Amino acid sequence: MVAAPPPVTVKRPGPFRRLAALRRTTPGRLRLRLTALVTVALLTGLVAGITAASAGSGTDDLGDRAQPLLVEAETVWTALADADTTATQAFLAGGLEPADLTQRYEADLDRAAQAIASASRLSPETSEAGQAVRELSIGLPQYTALVASARANNRQGLPLGASYLSSASELNRVTLQPRAEALLHAAQVEVDGSYSSARSSLWSALLTVLLIVLLAMLLITQVQLSARTRRTFNVPLAAATVVTALLGITTLTILTIQRDHLHNADEGGSRPVALLAQARILVLNERSYEALTLVGRAGDDDNETQFKDTVQKLAGVLDETERSVQGTRAEESLESAQEYHQEYLAAHKEVRALDDQADYAGAVKLAIGTETTRTFQRLSDSLSKALDDRKDVFTHESSVAGRGLGLLTVLGPALALAVAALAVAGLRARLEEYR
Repeated sequence: MVAAPPPVTVKRPGPFRRLAALRRTTPGRLRLRLTALVTVALLTGLVAGITAASAGSGTDDLGDRAQPLLVEAETVWTALADADTTATQAFLAGGLEPADLTQRYEADLDRAAQAIASASRLSPETSEAGQAVRELSIGLPQYTALVASARANNRQGLPLGASYLSSASELNRVTLQPRAEALLHAAQVEVDGSYSSARSSLWSALLTVLLIVLLAMLLITQVQLSARTRRTFNVPLAAATVVTALLGITTLTILTIQRDHLHNADEGGSRPVALLAQARILVLNERSYEALTLVGRAGDDDNETQFKDTVQKLAGVLDETERSVQGTRAEESLESAQEYHQEYLAAHKEVRALDDQADYAGAVKLAIGTETTRTFQRLSDSLSKALDDRKDVFTHESSVAGRGLGLLTVLGPALALAVAALAVAGLRARLEEYR
């Protein structure tokens, strides 16, 4: 009995051999080129959509969360500093506090409480901002209670009131304001992160590379086809080239406009806002230290030393702020603030001279008098005007930065699909000639 021959096994060529075989023939090379064009076109569309979506998400986060958090953080810090200054000014008046100062103090507390609550909604619980908000929520009632005790004792003429006020001011300046500053810093970090996300630098770079590669592939394909077939134009491929160029121009235009607005929001908005907020806090601290020196009746004490240190620190902040607002509407307000600050420092010098000459009543009268109060209020108002102007710039620029990104999210993939379809139409006609 003859054994059956073993089955013949036909080995199929591997993918690399099939690829090499395709490259040996003109139709095969056309199929490879078509596959490459379609792949790169679809990948370009995908990356275009991702780039626009990522940039839009970052821009939305900047306007909807990071920017409001920065504003609330500045409000908390400013309200706390103003409350401390107002409380010490009211205490100096003695007895029943002036109604306008009482109303201002209570308004500061309301602003601080509302801003803390708003910041809480905008901050993740486990973040640095969330931690600062929790500590502020705990510390604000403690501060309010100490000031209430100071006011109650002061109305009765008891010396213990000064001790309560000193403790309240220390809690405000040493604990609450640093936590408000930490909240502002955390908010600035959030803003910087949103800027980075909104720019989508990595996705934008990848999209640029893909667009260049796709455009080059289309041009090379047309040149080679024209040389082989002696035809001037391949209409579908020419159309695909135009659509690719249109996609590139549209993407470049939208992303460039977005980045310009983000740059304006950063350089003309968030950075000056942070500097102006710091300047305003330092000015309020100066006023508070001045009043605390008089309340303590200790002459040239630690509070006066803190006043002098604050003046030096403020000078550096104002110089940096001046550079950041140069050529903007806020520049004039800042110049006015600097002039009023010099007037206030001159008044403070007179206050210290009277106090050092044992004319305590005269020093207090000058410190809380109409002229000094008006000068300081003009100083504070000028800084507030500059601050509000930069806030408006920040809000406007961040809100308009995202325009067009939603369109690009849809238009990018759609145009890329059109390029792929036109590439198929252009090369399929050539492939049909080989059948």
